[in-house]
Amino acid sequence: MANSGTLTRRVVPIAAAVLLGAAGCSSDTGGTAAPVPSAQSVSAESTASVGGTSEPSAASTAYTATTTRVTGDNGRVRYDVVLPQVAGGDPAVAAEFNQSVHAALQDQIDGSAGERFTLEGRDESKVAHIGTRVVAGLLVTSWNADPPGAHPTPLVATVVIDADSAQPITLGGLFPDLHAGLQRLSEESARLLPATAVGEGFERSGIEPAEANFANWIPTPAGMEIHFADYQVGPHAAGLVVVTVPWDRLDDVIAPALRAVVRS
Repeated sequence: MANSGTLTRRVVPIAAAVLLGAAGCSSDTGGTAAPVPSAQSVSAESTASVGGTSEPSAASTAYTATTTRVTGDNGRVRYDVVLPQVAGGDPAVAAEFNQSVHAALQDQIDGSAGERFTLEGRDESKVAHIGTRVVAGLLVTSWNADPPGAHPTPLVATVVIDADSAQPITLGGLFPDLHAGLQRLSEESARLLPATAVGEGFERSGIEPAEANFANWIPTPAGMEIHFADYQVGPHAAGLVVVTVPWDRLDDVIAPALRAVVRS
């Protein structure tokens, strides 16, 4: 990760399902989310239904968006984060999603080796999309040196679960020819970024066709929503930059079996 005050971008890849070891934590969400090691308390914060379209199918309405608060201090990292979670629907899909979000948080806790820092939740975190065949979430936390540095830095992670297989969808799975898929994302990002806060002067190294540059993405009906890390394509002052690549620009590089899944 980066050092306090000079934190460079850190892209947390889509978390695979990782069963985190128990650490005396409990959750009253009624779900199957795994506890984060060193967590001192886990409690349900809120529950809200998420609809995918004006006429959602039975599959999409079977899942309910919930949140779980995770707090703790492992001696190096103090954290207080509200995680997006899902309940209902296929238990295997819900478990995979919830465990993957916990694993993404653990990746952030394990970052910045050798220095003490804090992680706090941010309002952007959410169950971002519940489709008929896919469930996706966004985790955004605020990283700050302890004692505090110049300013907090947001960390971003996304989770995308195929509701048919109850497995994460990775970039390698989405694009049979990974290089071709990444090259297309790079080209499309160059086309879309000038209309964002970073403008024409965006950082081109941040959109090179490397897997880490596009690790944080969410499928939406409109297209592939790419979330860039802080500093990745522009200055901190530009905020977290997001572009959405329409599916019709990606259809020829996406695995045929996943086209309908990610569009749902």
